[in-house]
Amino acid sequence: MESGAVFAGLHPNPPSHHLLLGPSRSAIKLLPPPITDKKLFSSHPPRSRYLFTATRDHLLRDGICPFFPISWLQKQLHFASFSNHNSNNVNSLRVASPASNVALELADIDWDNLGFGLMPTDYMYMMRCTQGEAFSKGQLQRFGNIELSPSAGVLNYGQGLFEGLKAYRKHDGNILLFRPEENGLRLRMGAERMCMPAPTVEQFVEAVKETVLAMKDGPLLMGSGAVLGLAPAPEYTFLIYVSPVGNYFKEGLAPINLIVETEMHRATPGGTGGVKTIGNYAAVLQAQSAAKAKGFSDVLYLDSINKKYLEEVSSCNVFVVKGNLISTPAIKGTILPGITRKSILDVALSQGFEVAERQVTVDELLEADEVFCTGTAVVVSPVGSITYLNKRVTYGSDGVGRVSQQLYSALTSLQMGLTEDKMGWIVELK
Repeated sequence: MESGAVFAGLHPNPPSHHLLLGPSRSAIKLLPPPITDKKLFSSHPPRSRYLFTATRDHLLRDGICPFFPISWLQKQLHFASFSNHNSNNVNSLRVASPASNVALELADIDWDNLGFGLMPTDYMYMMRCTQGEAFSKGQLQRFGNIELSPSAGVLNYGQGLFEGLKAYRKHDGNILLFRPEENGLRLRMGAERMCMPAPTVEQFVEAVKETVLAMKDGPLLMGSGAVLGLAPAPEYTFLIYVSPVGNYFKEGLAPINLIVETEMHRATPGGTGGVKTIGNYAAVLQAQSAAKAKGFSDVLYLDSINKKYLEEVSSCNVFVVKGNLISTPAIKGTILPGITRKSILDVALSQGFEVAERQVTVDELLEADEVFCTGTAVVVSPVGSITYLNKRVTYGSDGVGRVSQQLYSALTSLQMGLTEDKMGWIVELK
């Protein structure tokens, strides 16, 4: 289940005296090792001011975005000056404080320790339609509570879907969206299953663009009309909101520890496990809460029929590595077709790995060389240990496997605009 409800990682434009913003320091742990060959450089910044050094070609090839003084970067890497880029707009990027009505400047956010929680921005995007009609263009409005009838379809019968995608701000000020059309397609697939009208893919993408450019993004589709008796709602609301977020798991990018659930299941054949409906998430809360109380990061679920094949984690898809083969459970209606999952399969193929979408047994999981999870929120998260029937299996000396590291670096470098987008996945907003 790929975690949803939005979540734009929009970094503010760096002031002229700040270091270049890049991945968080915790993210650096999973990037390729530093390049320290002095032959690559004509001069060096003071050792206390940098994490590692590399030429521009090495940075782009290896997907590294270091924290260098901007003046040195301009000299060594020939980056165009951006110290004054959109300088008049820096103070316009604001988020509403949950504890008060005071707006916080994004420039003051501690991105390395942000965590994963709601920090709403000033606006949200909303459009409505009635049953049997099509959505028309919506509009931005101030972020706030919405009014619903006590008999709204979403409240009484769970007729609702939500999506999740991230946006990234490049060092030149432009914003990158990662495969937003895939989210639009998945929303339409889920809407058909839930008997709901949905925006077109074009409407979805344009709404996301408008919201993000206004510094606001979390798509939600729900039956907002009043209905008594089990039936599709007469009216529907599509809205988008944004919140800056950090790492999904409290471990950050350190390896997570999972427990295999043997009694409860998140989905059954013929149900709605393959679409991003709101009810799928409430169903995992009991098992997840119990696991976290025991010190685990999350729960890995098995199929409900044979109880031996892997399905997914509460908030993300799972991958198993054995040699050069990367396997993940096949999409058969009980597993969410994660967009990060789909992307990782393509990236792995492009890097010479064999990939397979198939039934994966829990025995294969325990004998794997490496295990990792993927999702919009977690990106690529290495698994340090799996506990199954009181047996604990660990992976590697520190849990961060070579494959996890390589795929994480390749994907995030693409998402952040550090490497060439040969896949055609990035939508750049200028």
